[in-house]
Amino acid sequence: MPKKILIITDDAGESFEILYAQHRFREAGYHPVIAATQKKLLNGVLHDFEPGWNTYIEKPGYLIQADIAISRVKTNDYEAIMLIGGRAPEFLRHDAKLIRIVQEFHRAEKWIFSICHGIQILLAAGLGGGRKMTCYKNVRSELQTCGGTWIDRQSVIDGKFVTSQTWQSHPEFYRDIFRCLNGQDR
Repeated sequence: MPKKILIITDDAGESFEILYAQHRFREAGYHPVIAATQKKLLNGVLHDFEPGWNTYIEKPGYLIQADIAISRVKTNDYEAIMLIGGRAPEFLRHDAKLIRIVQEFHRAEKWIFSICHGIQILLAAGLGGGRKMTCYKNVRSELQTCGGTWIDRQSVIDGKFVTSQTWQSHPEFYRDIFRCLNGQDR
């Protein structure tokens, strides 16, 4: 049985980040499991960067099936957790069960991967203080307010955390993820 990777998202999760994670983990022989507040068909979004705009724009994205409800997740079943960006983290960070799950991954010294706004969940779990991390540049003040240091790189490894800025960071982010999963993180 392939090792499982837990992918956390919900409605308004960034479609490209969800699907890319799902495909890359499958390609590498892992079993990705998408968890959301409910086991349902999720409404993804597409964020893009347009010339002349100060921030990203949002369009409706793909419909993506959640495999399991967050309330049914058992941390021991998974090798690592992936916190997807988009707007979903702004409400998921208030889910007490999810916060406990992220903290359990940390206590078990399992890998925690976060892209873009996914860091909002990680910070709500109290795990950003004293760490060097990255995220979407317009969320960096949340990391800094929580006592973390924002690094302006596409992907950053700090202990068992791998963080990245946006879907444009996928090449560097997934190189780091698979180096870490393969024990080459040091």
